[in-house]
Amino acid sequence: MEQAFERDGAAEGVASEAADALADDELAAEDAELPEDRFADRELSWLAFNERVLELAEDPDLPLLERCRFAAIFASNLDEFFMVRVAGLKRRIATGIAVTAASGLTPRQVLEAISVRAHELMERHASLYRDELVPALEEQGIAFAHWEGLGQQEQDRLHKYFRRQIFPVLTPLAVDPAHPFPYISGLSLNLAVVVRNPTTEKEHFARVKVPQSLPRFVVVESVGADGDLDPLAPVRLIALEELIAAHLHYLFPGMEVVEHHTFRVTRNEDLEVEEDDAENLLKALEKELLRRRFGPPVRLELAPDMSPLVRRLLIRELGVVEAEVYQLPAPLDLTGLNVVADLDRPDLQYPRFAGRTPRALAEVESASPTDFFAALRERDILLHHPYDSFSTSVQQFLAQAAADPNVLAIKQTLYRTSGNSPIIDALIDAAQAGKQVLAIVEIKARFDEQANISWARKLERAGVHVVYGIVGLKTHCKLSLVVRQEAGGLRRYCHVGTGNYNPKTARLYEDLGLLTCNPDVGQDLTRLFNQLSGYAPKSRFHRLLVAPRSIRSSLVERIEREIEHHRAGKEAWIHLKVNSIVDEQTIDALYRASQAGVPVGIVVRGICAVKAGVPGLSENITVRSILGRFLEHSRIYSFANGGDPEYFIGSADLMHRNLDRRVEVLVRLTDPDHIAFLGHLMEVQLADTTSSWHLEHDDGEQAWVRHSRDEEGELLLDVQSWLIARRSGRPGASGVAGRSGR
Repeated sequence: MEQAFERDGAAEGVASEAADALADDELAAEDAELPEDRFADRELSWLAFNERVLELAEDPDLPLLERCRFAAIFASNLDEFFMVRVAGLKRRIATGIAVTAASGLTPRQVLEAISVRAHELMERHASLYRDELVPALEEQGIAFAHWEGLGQQEQDRLHKYFRRQIFPVLTPLAVDPAHPFPYISGLSLNLAVVVRNPTTEKEHFARVKVPQSLPRFVVVESVGADGDLDPLAPVRLIALEELIAAHLHYLFPGMEVVEHHTFRVTRNEDLEVEEDDAENLLKALEKELLRRRFGPPVRLELAPDMSPLVRRLLIRELGVVEAEVYQLPAPLDLTGLNVVADLDRPDLQYPRFAGRTPRALAEVESASPTDFFAALRERDILLHHPYDSFSTSVQQFLAQAAADPNVLAIKQTLYRTSGNSPIIDALIDAAQAGKQVLAIVEIKARFDEQANISWARKLERAGVHVVYGIVGLKTHCKLSLVVRQEAGGLRRYCHVGTGNYNPKTARLYEDLGLLTCNPDVGQDLTRLFNQLSGYAPKSRFHRLLVAPRSIRSSLVERIEREIEHHRAGKEAWIHLKVNSIVDEQTIDALYRASQAGVPVGIVVRGICAVKAGVPGLSENITVRSILGRFLEHSRIYSFANGGDPEYFIGSADLMHRNLDRRVEVLVRLTDPDHIAFLGHLMEVQLADTTSSWHLEHDDGEQAWVRHSRDEEGELLLDVQSWLIARRSGRPGASGVAGRSGR
């Protein structure tokens, strides 16, 4: 199957001098021995990333409601980490197939270290909410109310709301010989309730699930002295579980409520689907989605005031061990802080920003909307979202292709998209207009499986040819191909991106994309789509690197080439921007480059197994991490190439899954303006004058240290704010070095 991605073509090789140099025994002997402890642990590195998110929530320089949002993101990130990474680690230990990690830690050592760090971070997160966010919100007129502190009229209003909107949804579940302990769904918030029969004095346990379909926090309507609502009063919110707890006597009439406590369970929600050519992947995945709901628990969160009896009952019935129990102050599940972050308080949020239409598209003279095909015949267009609008670029490109009678075919990969997606609508419109439309839908995109199944069926019903990729490989590349009949024959228009075709996340994720009608790229995409939908094992590519066959080997060859250029006295450097870097073979090549004296700059958002600044190993490796308003999601791979810089953008991170188990694409840029822009962008992101986290080596330990102010206490450059200002054309937007680049 992987042979379908056989390495070949001009873009997948490098200059023959590099190949000759690699065969030179004398030079190869100069490579120093690499130490065994050269890799940071993947799971602990992810926790360090989420700690950086927490540091943003702790930052008093950020708008208050944005701090709340980062606190919610921290909680959501940790939920997914437990559902997938911790659950997978436990499953491998239980089945006896776990192996020692590249970091040298055994699976049990990793699990123990995760437990220690996760407890520390969750307690720190809870303290941030209680000691900093709540008081700061109250100062700004946003308060968290408690039932006993409300006035009678306010309680009466909430009582009516409970009876009308909440009570009909609730289902109390008793536990007794006739009612076994109920199944507790993953990530649901629950009330553990102990009630007493006043006649028999016997106590009983019951569970009440807090409905996920209702708002996490309910607005308390303030009442003035005259009994009317006060629209100028501060905003007050009460947690949904607290409102339910105040009305438990409605759920258990005739019983005395002795105690009630909140708890929350996280379960294994990773998917295991066995694929083979005979199996219908769609049906197999739907069956596995049902199983996901009943995965074993991996974390139990408890309120601190829970009685020992109820605590023991939950631990026993849920089958967790003490290390998996996290006792935290109420309220549990702070992902609900998104409700607070969304309040209409512009003074406490980032200034509003909407991406603009790229200049190259807006400049085309036409009485009708921009003619994308005419624009692309003039020049390639490099997009930088969200600074460049996704809706007026990529989305409009596909909509125009669907409506154009001269377009004969549209081919598209879909990994994640949104509800009511205009991308899906455009493909359906094209198919209904009689065009050939192919959609490569990745239905195994984690946590989007159900949505992707729905879209796949909707597309099929509309006449779109839907393919689920290649057995054993996820299709993660971001590609669009439009075939158009023109006076001189067929012309192919292409989009290659680093982000999903999702209009919603495109406003929040930083991504790059290339729009082009370059014949080489068009031919490459045609061949790749043929591989994905049919059989084309001997395809050659001109400007693409394609995983799983060639990305790793081609990047390693280019790293080795930089070593040889450095030794020959030519310009040599390596700059990478990725979401995660874990792949040992690539990291070892970067270590060898550092040992040879080649400067290596890495910008990584999440997991980083590289160790920076280690004497004799990585003194020449600089690692930065940038987190902020937008999620840094683009991937850039760039090399000095002896003074003729080579830049790639694409979908692939430096992880085993991307390089070995996914179809990924990197495209080489050729426009000098695009190369200059990305070169400047990387310089700014790596600069000491830019606000970022530095991976530092101190006394044998690696640590992420935030650098947000200079020695005089002045704020360093926020690269995202700089890019917003630059895109908006505001004064001073030229930023560091002031080069336009595009």
